Amino acid sequence: METYEKKYYPTILKGIHLVILYIFIQTLVDFPLALIDYYKDTEYLYNPIKKVVLGVGSVLFILIYGIKKSKEPILEIFPFKLFNPLVIIPVISFLWGAHNFLDLVNMWVGKVIPPPPWFWELFNKIFEGDYGFMGIFLKVAVIAPIVEELIFRGLIFNGFRKNYNGFVAVVMSALLFSLFHLNPWQMPATFVLGLLLGWLMLRTNNILVAILGHSINNSLVLLAVTYGDRMHEHPIYLLEQEKFLAVSGLVMGISLILIYFTSIRWFRKHREKS
Repeated sequence: METYEKKYYPTILKGIHLVILYIFIQTLVDFPLALIDYYKDTEYLYNPIKKVVLGVGSVLFILIYGIKKSKEPILEIFPFKLFNPLVIIPVISFLWGAHNFLDLVNMWVGKVIPPPPWFWELFNKIFEGDYGFMGIFLKVAVIAPIVEELIFRGLIFNGFRKNYNGFVAVVMSALLFSLFHLNPWQMPATFVLGLLLGWLMLRTNNILVAILGHSINNSLVLLAVTYGDRMHEHPIYLLEQEKFLAVSGLVMGISLILIYFTSIRWFRKHREKS
């Protein structure tokens, strides 16, 4: 007699469909506006009202669509459990070390696939705001992490870890997360970030930890873009490259060990009761 194995939403194929749908909704509006801006020298694409309406509208549509498809309780899809706040410290140090290696990876990718001028223009636009540094911080380190984590480490990861083992769930959600950003120059960094955040979700089962980790990553990037010259005057950045990378690798290794122990399920009894 054949046994029926329940498939939770989304599977990998349905996760890909969800990401494509999300990109399609945004492209449907962005592409015509980009053409208008190009030919008429306007800036409709970067209009604050348009960005808010499209950003909030597309995210709400995807979340409502996915939640209905999932047919599971909200707190099952976006779990909030007790966690050790000390895990945040090694997350910061790991991301610092990872960024140092990823800078070299990005340089190599840039040599193999030289980014066109419009890419840097778009990248710089991300770190431009109408309300100064705090406006940029709100956009990059608060709104973006919440939106992306609800979709990737919430909705998508919830289905993946129920349909597949933890390794597949982490790697595939990280891969979709990197592909979602639609540029090869950002993919190595977003893939590594996705791996870390997926692992944190497995360890803590708390969407807030993933949001905080994502926010820390984006904050480090924002600080590097804004205060990069001052930061690189610190003695550690003046080390020879081999020594600097050795220090970064050591920091990453120690950080991973600390993340493992600070994310251990100290509150297992509480989890079983909740």
